[in-house]
Amino acid sequence: MSLRLGDIAPNFQAETTKGHIDFHEWLGTSWGMLFSHPADFTPVCTTELGKTALLAGEFAKRNTKVIAVSVDDLESHNKWIPDIEDVNHIKVNVPIIADEGRIVATLYDMIHPNASEKTTVRSVFIIGPDKKIKLTLTYPASTGRNFNELLRVLDSLQLAADHSLATPADWVKGENLIVVPAVPTDQIKGKYGVEPEIVKPYLRYVPASVVK
Repeated sequence: MSLRLGDIAPNFQAETTKGHIDFHEWLGTSWGMLFSHPADFTPVCTTELGKTALLAGEFAKRNTKVIAVSVDDLESHNKWIPDIEDVNHIKVNVPIIADEGRIVATLYDMIHPNASEKTTVRSVFIIGPDKKIKLTLTYPASTGRNFNELLRVLDSLQLAADHSLATPADWVKGENLIVVPAVPTDQIKGKYGVEPEIVKPYLRYVPASVVK
């Protein structure tokens, strides 16, 4: 059964390139991003893990732990890592789960038989500190993910969780934000310290500067 937004992310025990983990314990009070790869030694995956390593500081700023999963074993992962480092000129600091038994792939419905009976699709799960799934994305095996978009989504999710603010279409950091409908208009100034720009009674903007 597929996972839906708001579901508790399934817990699991696994061996990774950074040691044994209990997933929920490993997440702790952080946000998390779990993303799958069809297989080791594949070209798109090699670029993606390099990009993840390059953006480690950006994920850290957002209190977000990132972990990858592939249905290959630990020995294969450890042989693949030097290639990733060589291609991307970066040290791989992201743990990669060894999921040769397809336990994680099954828990998170990462194998879509009509696409491939053996390998995972490119799934992404963003998980909040409450262990609930906040976002799911599924890409075909041939399409590399846009990591700047994943960072943008994290920013948006955290604005909603921490400040009751939403983000409009094509929003980028620094642009005006939308006050969620749950906040009454007469409470906006008291909550954010500014008068809102009211476009419609249900569409109220405040500047990004309200978030410190």
